[in-house]
Amino acid sequence: MLRKILGLVMVLVFVAALFGCKPAAPPVPYGGVIKIGNVAPMTGDIPKVGEDGDWGVRLALDEIGYKLKVGDVTYDIEYLLEDNESKAESAVAAGTKLIKEDKVLALIGCYASKQSIPLGEVADRYHCPDISPWSTNPRTTKNRPYVFRACFIDPFQGEVGAKYVKDYYKVKKVAVLYDVASDYPKGLAEYFKKAAEDLGLEVVAFETFTTKDRDFSSQLTKIIASGAELLYTPQYYDEVPLIVKQAKELGWDKPIFGSDSWAGGDLASLCGDDCVGYRFTTHYAMVGAKGRTKEFIDAFKAKYGRPPSDVGALAYDAAQILLQAIKNTGGLTGDLAKDRDAIKDQLAKIKEWKGVTGTMSFTPEGDPIKCAVIVEYNAKHEIEFVDWACPPGMKPPE
Repeated sequence: MLRKILGLVMVLVFVAALFGCKPAAPPVPYGGVIKIGNVAPMTGDIPKVGEDGDWGVRLALDEIGYKLKVGDVTYDIEYLLEDNESKAESAVAAGTKLIKEDKVLALIGCYASKQSIPLGEVADRYHCPDISPWSTNPRTTKNRPYVFRACFIDPFQGEVGAKYVKDYYKVKKVAVLYDVASDYPKGLAEYFKKAAEDLGLEVVAFETFTTKDRDFSSQLTKIIASGAELLYTPQYYDEVPLIVKQAKELGWDKPIFGSDSWAGGDLASLCGDDCVGYRFTTHYAMVGAKGRTKEFIDAFKAKYGRPPSDVGALAYDAAQILLQAIKNTGGLTGDLAKDRDAIKDQLAKIKEWKGVTGTMSFTPEGDPIKCAVIVEYNAKHEIEFVDWACPPGMKPPE
């Protein structure tokens, strides 16, 4: 009798296993939530940079409803914004918190090179992929396989800027004014100087100041006395109006040429008519934009009530590139170290990616190969496209 009962139990167990019980589904990695961090200067010297960077990232996430399908799983995206206060030490603290405590899969940021370089060191040390929208200093990515950027680098910007100054303005003597204590302007000033001299231009004044200085009269007096026919100043949007105003008060009536940092914030409200007619190298132009770029500008304006600076456009591109790299992994494992490595590997494989700031492919150093644009601050206080400046062998976008 016992044998019959045991046999019946075994049959019932087999039938239940065959028809009624399915194996438990494997747990979804990260509980179905992907964390992405953004380290931006929301306060400090350049808060408009942080604001536009934050808004650019949010717009990219809004467009996908904060959801991303990776392999067979659709994840919710949790976006974590940290303020670096426009300070290097704050960037390090914010990045460390996001990586170690919040356990983000990847970072976006920083923006200014002064914060991006130390953040890049942190990201690379902890093997967390990081893409900077706006840092152009080569040190940000150099020897850091986990660090990438969405913008061109300073040596290229310095070269195309010097070439344009020679070809367009037909000058022979130039002057440079820059902040010696800040990585971005210092590096770019040096690259411009070298490129200008290689092209046969004479750099007759190479004047410096220190961060937070607001009186440039001594340096500008020397520049005017030097016989310079053009002033190059690769400073941020909040400093340019002061330099321009003081130069004009001292009698300067010649061209002033700048860099992408001019477009990092609300130059129009700070400079007014003083900057009209001046040109600079940057990443994209709002006036005359077409196709995907125009669609982005219209969407940004509709959501935030004003057009995006180049920072907003680059942050949007950086976010989209990162999302594409995460998708390209084909699936996440739930092992944070392995997934961060997989995302890093996919970022390095990005080729011919078409963004709102141009088409780009990454070099082994994590730097994009892409064109720069020459823009002019026009009489309507708009940033208007005037010309392309592309790497050798690369055609301008259509």
